[in-house]
Amino acid sequence: MLWPAAAKAVMKMGPDREVVSVYPYRSACPSSVWRSLISEARQELTFAGYTNYFLWLDHPNLSVALRKKAEAGVRVRFLLGEPDSEITRRREAVEDTALTLSTRIHISLEHLRRLGGTAAIEARYSAAEAHVALSVFRFDDQMLVTPHLANLVGHDSPMLHLRRLQDDGLFDRFASHTEQLWADGSPV
Repeated sequence: MLWPAAAKAVMKMGPDREVVSVYPYRSACPSSVWRSLISEARQELTFAGYTNYFLWLDHPNLSVALRKKAEAGVRVRFLLGEPDSEITRRREAVEDTALTLSTRIHISLEHLRRLGGTAAIEARYSAAEAHVALSVFRFDDQMLVTPHLANLVGHDSPMLHLRRLQDDGLFDRFASHTEQLWADGSPV
């Protein structure tokens, strides 16, 4: 190669090559990215945020899109925190916001109830402490990941946009974590 430094500057070749983009705040990720990821998914949509509350506010007609995806054979899953759990109560004390975690979870549950009758949309509660600190949203071979920082709410935490390009890379590690949370969860 004539100019290896120039090529390396444009091509990701190391372990970070699965990182598509990084946002300093979840709220900085454009809604067009979310819309594109949801609309392009053909096999799986997994929303493993502790409340998933913001989805219903930030994405008009999300329920219609999810129903269509489910009817087309896409597996649609929601993993939520248990609204009445000790983990939720402790996190509410840390966040200290008027719109509590349990309220946000109940709002998501109401939206999911309105989707009732769509058997392909599954929902589970997670009882894991590890779930409250990490949100993973999967769209086939891409995902958006939010590691929650200290006492900040989700929209104030950073977000990574990942694309699966290798075995046991970042994508697979977060996917494995989410699958374990799902397996350990209980039906809503």
